[in-house]
Amino acid sequence: MSLIVPFDNSPLAKAALVRARQFDQILEEGVIVVSVIPAQNAEYARERGWIGEDEPFDGEQIVATLREAVEAVAPDAEFEYITVDRFAPHGVIGNKIRKFARNNGATIVFLGSQNAGRIVRSTSVGASVVTDRSYDTMVVSGAQLPEIPKLEEKLPVKELLETD
Repeated sequence: MSLIVPFDNSPLAKAALVRARQFDQILEEGVIVVSVIPAQNAEYARERGWIGEDEPFDGEQIVATLREAVEAVAPDAEFEYITVDRFAPHGVIGNKIRKFARNNGATIVFLGSQNAGRIVRSTSVGASVVTDRSYDTMVVSGAQLPEIPKLEEKLPVKELLETD
């Protein structure tokens, strides 16, 4: 069994990763982070801050950047990535995450991507992920996590969410 975190390096994704780490302190299932990267889609990568305005798409560099961001927050988490077609719609991305979660024995998916606030919309990646009944879904709706004392006792999060 595992705790899965879809990760795009947004503040909400980082908050979801922190929350998953806290839960893992109690559940001891392991955290697996997955990033979905549309191949050669520089616009998508720029929108997420994976590459600079004038930088070309470099898949290896994007993976390295995402991996480093995960390690900074959750050094013990396993990091994986999935590449999809350049213009894959949100439904494809969401379905890839859902399949990944099922294939990796997810008990909880911690969803905190930029679309988490619009999770009820049919165009949201989150809408595809939350429909699977083989795991629970925790939606992290704010980059500043509300304090849950028992979780804070196991793993305080303040320094993990500080930004540069």
